[in-house]
Amino acid sequence: MVNLERHARHLSLPNVGLEGQQRLADASVLIIGAGGLGSPVALYLAAAGVGRIGLVDNDRVDISNLQRQILHSTSDVGALKVDSAKASLEAIDPNLTIEIFPTRLQPENALDILGNGWDVVVDGTDNLPTRYLIDDACSILNLTWVYGSIFRFEGQVSVFGYQDGPVYRDLFPDAPPSDAVPSCAEAGVFGILPGMVGTLQATEAIKLLLDLPPSLSGKLLVYDALEMTFTHLSFEPDHEREPVRDLKQVAHMLTDEQWCEPSALPATPQEQISSSDGPSSMFNQLPMAEFLQRRESGWAPFILDVRSDGEYQQAHVASCDLQVPHTAVLSVADQLPKDADIVIHCKSGMRSQLAAIELIKAGWNGANLYNLEGGIIAWNTAAPEEIV
Repeated sequence: MVNLERHARHLSLPNVGLEGQQRLADASVLIIGAGGLGSPVALYLAAAGVGRIGLVDNDRVDISNLQRQILHSTSDVGALKVDSAKASLEAIDPNLTIEIFPTRLQPENALDILGNGWDVVVDGTDNLPTRYLIDDACSILNLTWVYGSIFRFEGQVSVFGYQDGPVYRDLFPDAPPSDAVPSCAEAGVFGILPGMVGTLQATEAIKLLLDLPPSLSGKLLVYDALEMTFTHLSFEPDHEREPVRDLKQVAHMLTDEQWCEPSALPATPQEQISSSDGPSSMFNQLPMAEFLQRRESGWAPFILDVRSDGEYQQAHVASCDLQVPHTAVLSVADQLPKDADIVIHCKSGMRSQLAAIELIKAGWNGANLYNLEGGIIAWNTAAPEEIV
């Protein structure tokens, strides 16, 4: 039963009304992670009147969490996050059903937890293995999920698996090595950033529950808190990709400490190149060690830095041939060699992947494009004398 007074502002909206509010009351959303992203997502879903909310997290509240994880307070330090979160959500609306799973999502339990009648799944995780697990499990169960990611001052949001639309593996087919992606503890995170990204995730989730088409299916939204900009990258399903039928592909990432064994990645960049005619639809992942080795053998690729102007001014590679923010890479297309190899790098390796995708969409052959894993962070570690 909808509380008319509590949800009066929704009832007056033409796209919600009483019928839409009842849909929210009857809906079920599972949130993986009750931390930085899960906090605003859960709070806004509860406030919106989503009747059944599930929370998956095996972590406990630490005082360092409180800078950004607004579901929790100082008195909750040491408590399980799902218990703290449940109390916060029930304080907003005691009539909601809050189901908690004080466990880590694993291949052994993912299909049981995600297959328990949820309408939408929301990603509030902080690591790539679990993200690939969510994507694979949702692909198997035909579930739509809302992706969110944060790194320092940058956030990303997208919707995967909506009405046979693209999934996470269409955008990022393979994970980089574990040491190429620093954790929040290592890299830091702007405290308010997960609030912005999580609110955007909650927006897309509520639209899905109201049967309003999500804006971010087939689009990756990239938010830069320093520049205060929002940019979009469009992408499509990879119909040549082998469909996910089980969780074997992702299982090794959650059992191996490195979670990205060398054997799980192509032995050479050429093995990542599509065998189809015409321009390759994939680019090469290039570890820093391999880059240095090939360069010693005489390889002289074009070096493209796709970080922001400010980042470039602070520190850059002396041998860089061209710098342009990843969102504007096509604006310098006429300055890029068409037939020569191009090594693209950013800070850690994420934005450079987006730039490579944009170039491929514009006609570049992926066989000539190399994404430097770890970006300038890896370069500075391996050859600090080359950074100016």
